[in-house]
Amino acid sequence: MKFTLSWLKDHLDTEASLDEITEALTDLGLEVEEVVNPGARLVPFTLARVVHAEQHPDADKLRVCRVETDEGEKQIVCGAPNARAGITVVLCKPGDYVPGIDVTLGVGKIRGVESHGMMASERELELSDEHNGIIELPSGHVGQKFVDWLAENRPEAVDPMIHIKITPNRPDALGVRGIARDLAARGLGRLKPLEIEPVPGGFESPIKVQIDPALKEKGCPIFAGRLIRGVTNGPSPDWLQQRLRAIGLRPISALVDITNFFTFDLNRPLHVFDAAKVKGNLRIHPAKGGEELLALDAKTYALRDGMMVISDDEQPESLAGIMGGELSGCSDATVDVFLESAYWDPITIAATGRALKINSDARYRFERGVDPEFTLPGLELATQMVLDLCGGEASSVVVDGAVPANTRAYRLDPARVISLVGMDIPEAEQRATLQALGFALNGDMATPPSWRPDVLGEADLVEEVARIASLTKLVGKPLARETVGVPAPILTPMQVREKAARRTLAALGYNECVTYSFIDGAAAALFGGGQDATRIDNPISSEMTHMRPDLLPGLLQAAARNQARGFADFALFEVGPAFTGGEPGDQHLQAAGLLVGQVAPRDPYGSRRPVDVFDAKADAEAVLAAIGAPAKVQVNRKATGWWHPGRSGVMALGPKALAVFGEMHPRVLREMGVKGPAVAFTIWPENAPFPKVRMPTRPALALSDLQAVDRDFAFVVDARVEALTAVNAAAGADKVLIETVRVFDQFTGDKAEAQMGPGKKSIALTVRLQPRDKTLTDAEIEAVSARIVEKVTKATGGTLRG
Repeated sequence: MKFTLSWLKDHLDTEASLDEITEALTDLGLEVEEVVNPGARLVPFTLARVVHAEQHPDADKLRVCRVETDEGEKQIVCGAPNARAGITVVLCKPGDYVPGIDVTLGVGKIRGVESHGMMASERELELSDEHNGIIELPSGHVGQKFVDWLAENRPEAVDPMIHIKITPNRPDALGVRGIARDLAARGLGRLKPLEIEPVPGGFESPIKVQIDPALKEKGCPIFAGRLIRGVTNGPSPDWLQQRLRAIGLRPISALVDITNFFTFDLNRPLHVFDAAKVKGNLRIHPAKGGEELLALDAKTYALRDGMMVISDDEQPESLAGIMGGELSGCSDATVDVFLESAYWDPITIAATGRALKINSDARYRFERGVDPEFTLPGLELATQMVLDLCGGEASSVVVDGAVPANTRAYRLDPARVISLVGMDIPEAEQRATLQALGFALNGDMATPPSWRPDVLGEADLVEEVARIASLTKLVGKPLARETVGVPAPILTPMQVREKAARRTLAALGYNECVTYSFIDGAAAALFGGGQDATRIDNPISSEMTHMRPDLLPGLLQAAARNQARGFADFALFEVGPAFTGGEPGDQHLQAAGLLVGQVAPRDPYGSRRPVDVFDAKADAEAVLAAIGAPAKVQVNRKATGWWHPGRSGVMALGPKALAVFGEMHPRVLREMGVKGPAVAFTIWPENAPFPKVRMPTRPALALSDLQAVDRDFAFVVDARVEALTAVNAAAGADKVLIETVRVFDQFTGDKAEAQMGPGKKSIALTVRLQPRDKTLTDAEIEAVSARIVEKVTKATGGTLRG
């Protein structure tokens, strides 16, 4: 948001200096980005008088002038047609920098005649685009600073421009009056009253307006306008042009400049139609889709279904709340205009602007929320300015719809300023602050003004009070300790699990990685992602175009970089979010580990071996145990396509997967540039069930002082039978006595088939029986053993090996 100091003073009666104002703005939350003082670049230039002017001896269009300066009489060659004796001019001396032509002057010769400086035009000093002649001043004395003359005679030319940063929650500060209101509440002046006198209509408007009923609820609650006939659309006055140029806008014509002025002055975007180009009445309706509109930026936009447009009886004339159409735009030949003022739904405007990629001052304000109650007053003020600057006669106002009701009130509790902010502000000062900001107070209830859609609760009232009082007055104090002893835990159960997973993996020897949540589309596709739902609209690089569907792509990319630098054996892990879609609910937490290379360095004992699937399984089980997952889970082969189909498994409780482990698919390793062997696991901490009863301490350790009994069993089974099937069957023989079941040997291959038959193998299990209340007798041990044999043979179809 840009404005000038004099513009601000149109609304704020203040004696504060520029520095005081800019410091207060930043303190109020309206951070000052830049201050441009145009007078600073004009300081070197002084006034001079042309004493004599004669034709250049060797050039028809040049004149040789003798100029009286504060340093005596100087000779200057000038090509301006108005260079003549007796005029007061602006002198640029040798050594001065001229901003309009980006030149530092020196003494030179022009067609053989020496010239000591130049007499400047307005464009050369960046005062305007005028360059047909040098500046002629009606007053002033030789040697006077030009910047001082401007301050007395044309103060707008040296008016400082202030550029502030507006946060999305402060749409009221997108108008100069809103900024002045904040400064007045701070105490830097008095907010001048805004006088609004309705303009009487001299005739009925021939152009009527109508809002489609579907848009009155959400889209365009109110639309108003009036015809002004007999206008003269010439250049706007100098003061208006100067203000628009100061904030970076190009003056176009009086009618257009008036609408731009109200956009920045009162945060009230308006639009003017050339009434002669409007066929019939104006209708606000959703687009059917496929219509085209040639907008004022000279681009043609294809409208999509549901976008709000303003159409006459033949065609679309304006993209509602965003940009007008070229066909009904005003020109110097415009005589009759239709002036429009409306309130548009912020969400609808934002959606249309983003879809069509149109950025305009109107869209910027409407999508943040303008004052709906100022729709009609803004129309009246703009009408009066059109009549003042362009002449003409106004019709009566035509309106459809009504101002949306958004009255709300919140309780003002003076004590909350202390509890929320820590500042002790008297109640009378709090109430005065809110009233200065436009809040209506009724007892202890405060009603926000219509221009503050961001105030939505009691805490917002406190924020306004503290903001105006200045948070720089806040004194830091240590927090009071309210409890004695051990404080209550503050981490959520998922945060506890995340911490436990991270600490466990670090304890297992893994090195933590923190990779980007964005990966390239090819890597995402390898792991089931890469859809449009997870694609980034504005990626920071071509390698970060999609949200990651899994943590493993980032770990594999890190592994490839490590291998390229000569590191062959390492273990990496990461705990963080992965994404299945673009919505908030599509994010989930993962813990992933990757093992690459060998498990030990070379030594004389032969302990070095490649990592295998059981290394990944053991580490995954350790993490699951650390986060509180049940010890007994089912393992199936339903791993996804980026895992090795025969050397991977999924740990699950019923249909819910807790973890997946195994070797990475060779194709994935090849695509990611990783040299194997590489095994990995991915854990979903959110899928592990939480304990039904939460206890502040760990459960009591259950130990038995009775001797455990180990029994070994070997079974001949079909070669396709999984060892896990035998383990689960044995464990189910007696869930009380059997503590663990482990596979300690497998006999497979040609020798096994030679002994046990084709397609057969041997699985050897060791079962530990742990009594709790008495020592087991031989008979009890034999009974349990028999049940184990029965269960395993039934589950596997095998036999006990002799």
